[in-house]
Amino acid sequence: MPVRKKVHGSPLKFIDLFAGIGGIRIAFEHAGAECVFSSEWNKFAQQTYETNFGDIPTGDIREVRAADIPDFDILCAGFPCQPFSIAGVSKKNSLQKPHGFNDKTQGTLFYEILRILNEKKPAAFFLENVKNLEKHDKGKTFSVIRESLRDAGYSFSYKVINAKSVVPQNRERIFMVGFRDPEIGFAFPEIPKLNPRVLDILEENVPEKYTLTDHLWEYLQNYAEKHRLKGNGFGYGLVDVHNHCRTLSARYFKDGSEILIPQAGKNPRRLTPRECARLQGYPDSFSIPVSDTQAYKQFGNSVAVPLVEILAKQVVHTLKEKPPTLLAYSMKTKPRRVCVS
Repeated sequence: MPVRKKVHGSPLKFIDLFAGIGGIRIAFEHAGAECVFSSEWNKFAQQTYETNFGDIPTGDIREVRAADIPDFDILCAGFPCQPFSIAGVSKKNSLQKPHGFNDKTQGTLFYEILRILNEKKPAAFFLENVKNLEKHDKGKTFSVIRESLRDAGYSFSYKVINAKSVVPQNRERIFMVGFRDPEIGFAFPEIPKLNPRVLDILEENVPEKYTLTDHLWEYLQNYAEKHRLKGNGFGYGLVDVHNHCRTLSARYFKDGSEILIPQAGKNPRRLTPRECARLQGYPDSFSIPVSDTQAYKQFGNSVAVPLVEILAKQVVHTLKEKPPTLLAYSMKTKPRRVCVS
């Protein structure tokens, strides 16, 4: 069942780049905006996106001419974070592979955002990435991003926000917002402290396949003990269900060890895909048409939807305070619809 809301009147238009499974899209649609274009190269993410939104995102954004993208007001993008994440940098260093802007397959995708901003000149942008982006390469990477966006004619505001006050996981991400109109001031909104609990997202009657085998549970306990003796904090994460949990990552499909749910009288279990969806704030109406493995990757790579919705509403509100002549929907040529709504 599609999760989008029907938008009436003349909503702001946005595009959804590096769309994943559409978490940012849900947030901006709930804020009253309308998607007119989406792009995502992963075929499994495309499958989930199509099931829930009714259209297949365009593939590799590097192969899309900016002129072929409909006019829009807000560029939204959760651009690939692996080149900048702590885990991603560590892995690439161990393999003696480049990271950040030296990663030719992912790091340079930020420049696709710049390319589209420079040609389409929308009123605003909204970008999301991992917390480590701010400090990657001693701050040089973030400086390049900030100055590049300013050179493109945009203001630049950013904030690292932890989603744990609206979803029950410790999830810090950096959000970047900019406007083409120099007179627009933007203030990140206060995030309500809802104190959600892991207990609130758990399913009843969970299939036995999610319970850890004796072999895996023994291995995880031995692994944690080995690192404890070395003074390290590595190991599984047994959840206090009356609190929040660790960050859900794309690697959760491997063994689920970072977030384990205790069970009375037997081994702990991993989260189900639906519980992962809830942990990220997706509604239960959101369909999961892919395998558990793909679902774990997709939700681990996604955003905390309720948090993004709060920010999206602030962006939309800020833009709607400006004269409509600044906005794409008031242009003489009406934007061509690509996304189904």
